[in-house]
Amino acid sequence: MGSSKAEVEVSYDVSNEFFRLWLDERMNYTCAVYESPEQSLEAAQLNKLRILSDFAKVAPEKKVLDIGCGWGAALEYVATSRGVKRAVGVTLSTAQAAEVNARKIPGVEVIGGDFRTFTTAERFDSLISICMIDHLCSPEEARQGKAIDIYRAYFKKAWEITNKGAWFGLQTILRNRTPRMTPWGGLPAGTRKDLEDIYFVTKEIFPGGLNPRLEDIIQAANPYWEVMQVNTRREHYQRTTAEWLRRLRLNEKTIRSTWGDKVFDDYDRYLSTCVNAFDKHYSSLAQYELRRID
Repeated sequence: MGSSKAEVEVSYDVSNEFFRLWLDERMNYTCAVYESPEQSLEAAQLNKLRILSDFAKVAPEKKVLDIGCGWGAALEYVATSRGVKRAVGVTLSTAQAAEVNARKIPGVEVIGGDFRTFTTAERFDSLISICMIDHLCSPEEARQGKAIDIYRAYFKKAWEITNKGAWFGLQTILRNRTPRMTPWGGLPAGTRKDLEDIYFVTKEIFPGGLNPRLEDIIQAANPYWEVMQVNTRREHYQRTTAEWLRRLRLNEKTIRSTWGDKVFDDYDRYLSTCVNAFDKHYSSLAQYELRRID
């Protein structure tokens, strides 16, 4: 179901040093939020962490769980900027878990494992999950009509491991539309290359996963979480991926000599596809403030 451990490691275990070349200093591998035209990627990523922490009502006395914690940017933020004494992360990626635990951030623990089978006697007050849900449902499962049930199981589990009064800061990439060869409404026509590039990203960069639709998330959150607000960030993610692409290309020589031509060519195509997909409304991004239904 969704992305397996092996498939997730295709996406995230190329090399921590490879990703460090083109991500920001905290290694946020998700959409930043730009608050001005001149703002840096680093500052915009901090904006994202602040917004989601606010949605989750993170405070020093709260216990925080980050579902799909990546390289620990949100965990570091809540520990150092919000004074949280206990923050737990879960990730399927071996490299990511090792990276975060090696930094020994006070109060932070990362567990390498699948959230779907994660068990704990601990109960949390604040949840953060940044673009992890995109790994839960495979394209085949979506075609079989299983998406809502899969996402609802995720929200149910999140409800079960939280205390009454918990809040949830959630961020998801969105699947808006499939490229059409003719104009559709006010949207431009797609191209055969658009289709091929999106298929490439799905199969080669993020195998086993699928971006949800906005309506899927809204429907699946009930009856466990009340949707308090939703902000879409399509243009912000286009700018984020464009900056990643710029930094990747600045390091082309190093990447080709260290990890090979295929790694550079694949990631150049992937990031170029993202920039185009956000521009043409094939993809978007949403941030949600959710309140536990008690």
